[in-house]
Amino acid sequence: MDRRSPQAVATPHHAPTLWVAIKDAILGDPHRDFTEGSIPRAITLLAIPMVLEMMMESLFAVVDVFWVAHLGSDAVATVGFTESLLTLLYAVAMGLSISAAATVARRIGEKNPDAAADVAVQSILMALLIAVVLGLAGNIFAPQLLRVMGASPAVVATGSNYARAIYGGSGTVLLLFLINAVFRGAGDASLAMRVLWTANLINILLNPCLIFGLGPFPKLGVAGSGIGTTIGRGCGVLMQLWFLFGGKSRVVVRLSHFHVHPALMLRLVRLSLGGMFQNLIGMASWIVLVRTIATFGSAAVASYTLAIRIMIFALLPSWGMANAAATMVGQNLGAKKPDRAELAVWRAGFYNMVFLGLVALLFIAFADPIIRVFTCDPLVVPMAATALRTVSYGFVFYAWGMVLVQAFNGAGDTVTPTVLNLICFWGWQLPLAWFLAFPAHGGPIGVFSAIAVSYSIFAVLAFFMFRRGKWKGQKI
Repeated sequence: MDRRSPQAVATPHHAPTLWVAIKDAILGDPHRDFTEGSIPRAITLLAIPMVLEMMMESLFAVVDVFWVAHLGSDAVATVGFTESLLTLLYAVAMGLSISAAATVARRIGEKNPDAAADVAVQSILMALLIAVVLGLAGNIFAPQLLRVMGASPAVVATGSNYARAIYGGSGTVLLLFLINAVFRGAGDASLAMRVLWTANLINILLNPCLIFGLGPFPKLGVAGSGIGTTIGRGCGVLMQLWFLFGGKSRVVVRLSHFHVHPALMLRLVRLSLGGMFQNLIGMASWIVLVRTIATFGSAAVASYTLAIRIMIFALLPSWGMANAAATMVGQNLGAKKPDRAELAVWRAGFYNMVFLGLVALLFIAFADPIIRVFTCDPLVVPMAATALRTVSYGFVFYAWGMVLVQAFNGAGDTVTPTVLNLICFWGWQLPLAWFLAFPAHGGPIGVFSAIAVSYSIFAVLAFFMFRRGKWKGQKI
């Protein structure tokens, strides 16, 4: 443990070089205490692997759509429709992840790793039960789900097997989210990074092989992308279990931990429901937005899909910074240091604002050439470029919104983000998108404008709610 004062740690004389900090963050240190020492260094050690983890996730999102785009707009629309509906699964996964990460972080801050292992096991048992139900239902009803989303007969014919592969592998999505959240909550961000890098490298290598039939692989078209993605995620889950059972993380799971703990599971369910509903509100609004855009044809959906995928390339690394703030909040509340938790959030928010502000300038200036990397379709390029520019205008606000909402979640306060989501997305974004798209005759661009406005309002409201400080007294 670093016994030096925060001031001494922060001086240039004692500060490690950037490369040393990066190396320490990537390799990880199971003995580091994030409730002591320099706050900027703690954020750095947590954020670097989390940002690298999310960069790989965002890289996969872009590479995936790059290959699928070679199959035409129907194939890209298939990915857009499938993943828009998959956001419901992401809402469940994120809800479970919020409860697991917040509770594990609190127990680690209290110096009780055995209780953290109990939390991890109960969360995994819940995820497995949910995965069986959702996986079977999604696999069986994949074509019908695409039709509900407004997919044309051509898209349904092209994409049903892709949707089956993705929905049928929903268990890998849940476990990948959940166990990595356990690692992050414990402060083992480097392990979560290694897992996601491994899973997504496998995705990136398998997707073109299965899509185009390279070498010994069969040519499966867009379905190959779904199969490659599920295989990659499955490999990531196996790696996670090896870390947990092999004693590689702060949370060490043993067979003795595998029993049903009703009281603990009930507490996790209560916290998870808040997280699920919070994310369900936001993600369901995306489904409605896609359904709205679908009325303007496959080219509009393809434009939306390309613009959002490219945005993910910027936003997912920012979620890494936000997750670092959540871990700092959870562990420092567990250590009875709420002021240190708050200062960590303000630091992380500032760093995130600088990063996303630079990304916004890049997207606004070079939207057209960025879109042309993925497609030259004359119907898609101008619409997708305008969408990318429009949404980028709110990036500085998004930066703060991401950090603040994760800070609430890290404290175990899932109610505040839920209320904010209801107000900003269902109460504001959806009506505004409808108005701008139809009565105001803005079409798809009206929908994109509503996205930028609603997320900016969300950030402003989150700022004032966080300043009130009620999250500091949250008990979990």
